[in-house]
Amino acid sequence: MIDRLSAALGRIAPSATLAMTGRVIDLKAQGIDVIGLSAGEPDFDTPDFVKDAAIEAIRSGQTKYTAVDGIAPLKAAIAAKFKRDNGIEYSNKQITVNSGGKHTLFNALVATIDKGDEVIIPAPYWVSYPDIVQFAGGTPVIIMATAAQHYKITPAQLDAAITPKTRWLILNSPSNPTGAAYNATELEALGQVLLKHPHVMLLTDDMYEHIWYAQSPFATMLQVCPELYDRTLTMNGASKAYAMTGWRIGYAGGPEWLIKAMAALQSQSTSNPCSISQYAVLAALTGPQDFLRERNGVFKERRDLVVAMLNDAPGLSCPTPEGAFYVYPDATGVMGKTTPKGKKIETDADLIDYFLDDYGVAAVHGAAFGLSPGFRISYATSTELLKEACTRIQSACAALV
Repeated sequence: MIDRLSAALGRIAPSATLAMTGRVIDLKAQGIDVIGLSAGEPDFDTPDFVKDAAIEAIRSGQTKYTAVDGIAPLKAAIAAKFKRDNGIEYSNKQITVNSGGKHTLFNALVATIDKGDEVIIPAPYWVSYPDIVQFAGGTPVIIMATAAQHYKITPAQLDAAITPKTRWLILNSPSNPTGAAYNATELEALGQVLLKHPHVMLLTDDMYEHIWYAQSPFATMLQVCPELYDRTLTMNGASKAYAMTGWRIGYAGGPEWLIKAMAALQSQSTSNPCSISQYAVLAALTGPQDFLRERNGVFKERRDLVVAMLNDAPGLSCPTPEGAFYVYPDATGVMGKTTPKGKKIETDADLIDYFLDDYGVAAVHGAAFGLSPGFRISYATSTELLKEACTRIQSACAALV
């Protein structure tokens, strides 16, 4: 057979979030009125001083190959960021720069996972976590964190999930898709469990660090449990905080042996991240940071609006997230009901199709994130569109019988 695909490719599926975003683009191209709340992308623009740095990089000829996993000035700026914001000390040799956070995750897992290795992933989870684990030959071990426990796993759940085959725990806080965030006390309790199991590594995904609403300050694991330093990869990036999704730069700090292994893999796949984007992120990390607080205030106002309106929708229950720009309503109360057109809502995928087809609102069904029935809404769009979208969702739920 000529059209035979690899077994590795058969272990992954297309991203559900990107698939829904593609549907929205197609519908809009047909002139259909659709409000897209599926994409995890800030509606703010990249700051002008970052754009200016990129333009200057082009004009000054910074358009050649760079070191495989990042230019030295950017690595130094990332190390300084970790020290400034998180109190973590890294040398340049402990820093990796990649083509987006997904690339960082891919490199780390593919470089360290063999067949039979297990990776613990709390659900709801970002859609790419289990697929990349499976692509690498590993086995995702899912811990369910329900709305009743604020979408956060407990130390007892973590301890029970660890086996001799456990290779990694992936911990995302604030979370995509729920916005749930672990405070320092909660992280320390999880860290104590990991200390009992020295064979388990930790990948902490801090991509939404600066989109934070809780009264207590943001904390990452190594701040509260520095004993895990030698087996923790602290991942972050420019996409969310600096509204640089299209620039494709993610980064991480971790043990030198792991960073070296990730660089070896990257050298034979993508090679260096875009040189222009690297200089842009260098400016983002070293330039003024005051706009982060201003934008955070706007996101918080939107969160409060969306949570209130969704909780007024019959059958929905929406917890209030502590960070990121997502909500994850529990849709248990509408399961089993019937639409005005006679279609029964049996799954959260049915519900999302109903919202899109009958009311022109695009969200992502909870099954894609590992916990049903629910759905994810991104409120990284204008207040006016959010009000209209939530009004449509209220109408959609009220019409169910």
